[in-house]
Amino acid sequence: MKQPISINHSISQFVVRSVLFLLLFTGHTSFADWTSFRGNPQLTGVADSELPENLQLLWTFQAGDMIESTAAVVDGTAYIGALDGLLYAIDAQTGEKKWTYQATGPIKASPSVDNGVIYFGDGEGVFHAMDINNRQVKWLVHTEGEIISSANFVGDRVLFGSYDGFLYCLNRENGELIWKFETEGYVHGTPGIWTESENESGDVRNFAIVTGCDSYLRVLNIDDGTQTQQVNLGAYVGASPAILGNQIYCGTYGSEILGVNLDNGEIAWRYRHPKRRFPFFASAALTEDMVIIGGRDKMVHALSPETGEPLWTYTAKSRIESSAVIVGKRAFLGTTRGTLIALDISTGKSVWEFATGSSIVASPSVANGRLYIGTDDGILYCFGENK
Repeated sequence: MKQPISINHSISQFVVRSVLFLLLFTGHTSFADWTSFRGNPQLTGVADSELPENLQLLWTFQAGDMIESTAAVVDGTAYIGALDGLLYAIDAQTGEKKWTYQATGPIKASPSVDNGVIYFGDGEGVFHAMDINNRQVKWLVHTEGEIISSANFVGDRVLFGSYDGFLYCLNRENGELIWKFETEGYVHGTPGIWTESENESGDVRNFAIVTGCDSYLRVLNIDDGTQTQQVNLGAYVGASPAILGNQIYCGTYGSEILGVNLDNGEIAWRYRHPKRRFPFFASAALTEDMVIIGGRDKMVHALSPETGEPLWTYTAKSRIESSAVIVGKRAFLGTTRGTLIALDISTGKSVWEFATGSSIVASPSVANGRLYIGTDDGILYCFGENK
């Protein structure tokens, strides 16, 4: 005769299943990679992984020249470019150098990693695709200008901008040009990917969002490179767009932060600090509740995504060109004075600081419970928890 299952046994099974679920979920969030400049195709600067409450310096790595780019951290390896023209592969646990790759010019663009291939451009206008497993170049594409824009991906396509004024769309496998779109200025920032939620035919379409040095926000159909919208932002833009739903957010050299509605192609709101008039170079970090941007006005601004109304400001002691990254309840960013700061995003108050001693224009990356950031003296810092 089959014995009835006891209540205690059922509870035990429930507990085991719950613990396994939590471990799987925690494993997913804690060990998420950081594959590109802003962490995702929408360039929101929000980490999927967590960080310990009290960050400690775990290791440093000395590159041969300034680091202005953001590290990609994938499968236990941190990839970072420097102005010496080298791409460095560094063991993310120990900080030991694994290997280097010599580009054709200084590297300011943040590397992007997808499906075992690392993509980045250099100061000589060469865009590189290298197979990480065998460290062999898959293909190279030459543009007519410096490449600072990082790469973004949709399906079989890779997109990036160049100082020759073009946005490029290439086949990821062989580097063949699918299309390129000419703007009226440098393409400095990284293109964001916007997926149209609904259209009349019911099809899903992907668009590239470009905020350029020609003062325009452009929406381009990724299928064929045709422009579907053009919004005059009123000033030069060096920042990359941050995308949430049908809204785009960016700061400008006109001392404004803008929210743009893609449904009607109009600027939904403009924010200007009532007294301080300085450019915004950093890209926005973005959640459903706030937009966070640091400026050359030595301040960090947190705004309502819906209205642009200020939620709080934080005053630093130097300019901010580093784009913030949001990790849970904190936002991390660097200053040109060399301080790495963590702000409580509910209050805007500093909850942690670390002085590097060298200017920081690079942005943080967060993966596997650790934070990585480079400095102008060529040092890559890794913070986490000593266990």
